[in-house]
Amino acid sequence: MLKKPLKVIAILLLGIIGGFLYQAFLLPYLATNPYFEKFKFIKDFKDRQIIYPKEVVIIKENSALEDAVGKVEKTVVGIKATKKNSQTIEGSGLILTSDGLVITLNSLLPEGYILNVSLDNESVPIQVLQRDAKQNLALAKIERNNLQTIGFADLGRTKLGERIFLVGAFFEKSGIKKTVNEGVVKSFNESLIKTNIIEDANLAGSSLFDIEGNLLGLNTVDKMGKVSAISVNKVREFSGL
Repeated sequence: MLKKPLKVIAILLLGIIGGFLYQAFLLPYLATNPYFEKFKFIKDFKDRQIIYPKEVVIIKENSALEDAVGKVEKTVVGIKATKKNSQTIEGSGLILTSDGLVITLNSLLPEGYILNVSLDNESVPIQVLQRDAKQNLALAKIERNNLQTIGFADLGRTKLGERIFLVGAFFEKSGIKKTVNEGVVKSFNESLIKTNIIEDANLAGSSLFDIEGNLLGLNTVDKMGKVSAISVNKVREFSGL
């Protein structure tokens, strides 16, 4: 008589252990495999929060970054300055207004060069409206309308260690490409935001965003590849927005 209850208890225990292993190990593994992303049970798993006594792991974190990148990607443009001897300077810029106001680094738009913006693989002439060599900012205009724009972050709400990302443009033979990198805020003040991101020099002029896709600043890259951003406050002050 005792064997039957013990058998039932054993089956229940195996079921509990199996369920735990499924939730703790198998589902997270399947969720990282692109093949399984299309299945509803994987999508449902990614949308849930796993709550432990000392931490909350939000499964949606990576999808939030993807959404933010998709929100701002089209506002980042390629900047190319060309001289008659074929010498070129390349970097990135940012669309500020729907009628074609663009901001970039002053060092990317030197005088005496032919200046163009690459917008969806279309090369568009750019006219410099004003410069500030000290702040290394330049405001320019392209003849386009109905362009996508961005929102501005509140620098006063920025926190040390806050998750951030940059979007930049670079040139290949096939046309302009976009690139993304992420990191955290190391330090900041009214004028400058320092990050832990390391990048190539050709991503000068790329834009720094918070995780919601709001502009935090315009990036510079030093000789060591360290990325710092001219703050959104300085960008707005210079552009009058």
